[in-house]
Amino acid sequence: MPYLVSLLTVATALVVLLILLVRLRRPARRLTGTAHVCRVYLANRIGLLSARVAGLKVALHRRRHPRSVGGSGGSTAA
Repeated sequence: MPYLVSLLTVATALVVLLILLVRLRRPARRLTGTAHVCRVYLANRIGLLSARVAGLKVALHRRRHPRSVGGSGGSTAA
């Protein structure tokens, strides 16, 4: 009957695992929600940073090439 001891050990381990999974379900959901909020916040901040970098690139381009700022044809005083 040594297989009975092994069977009881496996059954006990499965019950303990099931209890742990049920108890950890709520903290796992909370962690998932927190990770989602952090991901959205970082995406918004990165978007704002990208917009600032793009604005700086435009400003630097305008300072380096002042003639191309006027748009089409430049200045023609006729």
